[in-house]
Amino acid sequence: MVGKGLDWISKALLVLASLLAFLLSFVVVADVVGRVAFNSPLKGTPELVSSSIVIICYLQAVYAILSGGMMQVDALTAHLPVRIRAALGIASCILGIALFGIIFWGSIDGFSHAFESGEYEGEGALRVPMWPVRLAVLVGSGLAAVAYILLAARQVSAARRNETLVTGTSH
Repeated sequence: MVGKGLDWISKALLVLASLLAFLLSFVVVADVVGRVAFNSPLKGTPELVSSSIVIICYLQAVYAILSGGMMQVDALTAHLPVRIRAALGIASCILGIALFGIIFWGSIDGFSHAFESGEYEGEGALRVPMWPVRLAVLVGSGLAAVAYILLAARQVSAARRNETLVTGTSH
């Protein structure tokens, strides 16, 4: 039940990140055209791009984890027995839980501060609020930690059956 819900959430966040990336491409094109054709860049483009890239990355993290899209090198592990591969998979999940758990924990105060104080980036014509960026980091890292917990449980279950876990969002 949790797995299906998290799979659905990961796909919804992936769609949202893709939509943001698509819209961001128009901002970049408008900035380039403004610079080249009119010698007047689109104001706030660097702030929008830098903020959007962080949001896009954290929104895609859960899907990347659950679909097996995180970087892994299996040149050596493919030749190991199933139980050792499972142990290495569980260890990598524990490291993922720790990493994203620490990011989540460290992001709580940053989000609270950004939301309460109205923190922004940029000066002049466009001031980009930072709370959406900090919220994306907070939610993305929290869900990524949950995804690694789910992946670790799947890994343990597969190891008990003496099978290799095949990652993907259809589980």
